[in-house]
Amino acid sequence: MEHSQLNPENLEKAANMLKAIAHPTRISIIGCLEDGQKLTVTEIHKQLRIEQATASHHLGILKDKGVLSSKREGKNIYYYLKHETLKVLLNCVNGCCNT
Repeated sequence: MEHSQLNPENLEKAANMLKAIAHPTRISIIGCLEDGQKLTVTEIHKQLRIEQATASHHLGILKDKGVLSSKREGKNIYYYLKHETLKVLLNCVNGCCNT
């Protein structure tokens, strides 16, 4: 990252994204959405075996902080990673946890 990109606005946005990600359930949600996956709340809550309301709550936080985006298709809303490069961050965290 270039020094010119480290302005206060970008740093604040990055810090808020990291705060949003820093929760076990949210890390799991991001893991479900790796490799371009687009999933509904129902698919996520079933895959993670959590309550649908819990999945919705965490998806809302991730979307609000710019980690996820969503797209309506018919009656379903599909969630996906806004920045595919976030999987690099998850791989880094995973690597740190396995040592």
